[in-house]
Amino acid sequence: MHQLTHGDVKAAADRIAGHIRPVTLSRLDPGAIRTAPRDPLDDDPQEPCQVWLALEHMQYTGSFKARGAHNFLAAHREAGTLPEAGVTIASGGNAGLACAWAAQQQGVRATVFLPETAPPVKVATLRRYEADVRLVGAEYAEALAACEAFANVTGALASHAYDHPLIAAGAGTLLEEIRQQIPGLDTVVVAVGGGGLFAGVAAAAAHHGVRVVAVEPEHCRALNAALEAGHLVDVTVDSIAADSLGARRTSAMALHAAQQDRVHSVLVPDSQIIAARQALWDHRRIAVEHAAATTLAALLAEPSYDSRWNTLPQAADPFVPSRSYRPGNGEKVAVILCGANTDPTSLVKHDGSD
Repeated sequence: MHQLTHGDVKAAADRIAGHIRPVTLSRLDPGAIRTAPRDPLDDDPQEPCQVWLALEHMQYTGSFKARGAHNFLAAHREAGTLPEAGVTIASGGNAGLACAWAAQQQGVRATVFLPETAPPVKVATLRRYEADVRLVGAEYAEALAACEAFANVTGALASHAYDHPLIAAGAGTLLEEIRQQIPGLDTVVVAVGGGGLFAGVAAAAAHHGVRVVAVEPEHCRALNAALEAGHLVDVTVDSIAADSLGARRTSAMALHAAQQDRVHSVLVPDSQIIAARQALWDHRRIAVEHAAATTLAALLAEPSYDSRWNTLPQAADPFVPSRSYRPGNGEKVAVILCGANTDPTSLVKHDGSD
């Protein structure tokens, strides 16, 4: 396993500079996120926490994955390992869109495999990025098998949605950009599915001494389950955010990153994810996918006793999952909104009087 380093992230930042949209930050109103109760022995003056939204849903293709996809292809071109057959991937989600976009930007052929049941809008978007779209089988597994066979026969470069160091390092460039805009950043909150974004952000955060809060839906907990077991495990997937965070198994890179200091695991229920997504729309007119709202859900959730873990949330042990994250006195927090590929009609419309 390649253990991702800050050097990998810095190299990725150099490769993608000028090719992606630098992340925009938006600070929440004072008091929007409650600060944790103070330690009565703490003599420091009471200060509210400071929270920024990292609006990565405004990235090309609508998600952070454009960073890793561009880094992946650019690194292979740099190394002379980009084949004439181009790149191939099995994904109708954000990873497939990012791969097709990056290939178009760099003049590389892209062949994307999807099941025949893929939504026509995704197929149309991929073709708009000039990808060769192959519809195979009724399930993703069949499309993946066809993609692997295609790579073996043609020599095309096989890409992955998250489990590759170049993909993860590209995602980690987000933390570098956030730190440039928030001097003294204490904490970054990131949603975890397969773990590519988390692994990249955690590698950069560890170098800078920044705490990482890894948030998963309570029924899409591949990383948290691996932490509990001490090794990679398969989990069942059942969440409103499963379209983006529904990995059955996290990556070895992500597990290694999660086992380091200053990483905290948080699990949130679907009800809180839905509420956080609606709150972003109601108060900011930000329409994001449920995966993106998962991060904010951790800060809005009320701490509650969890008998399964026999502990209160915000436990000191990072291997024990909390049900929320409450920033400390004066803490500077960045919350990554990772994607916007959603149906905005599912948001509740109000009359504008709120």
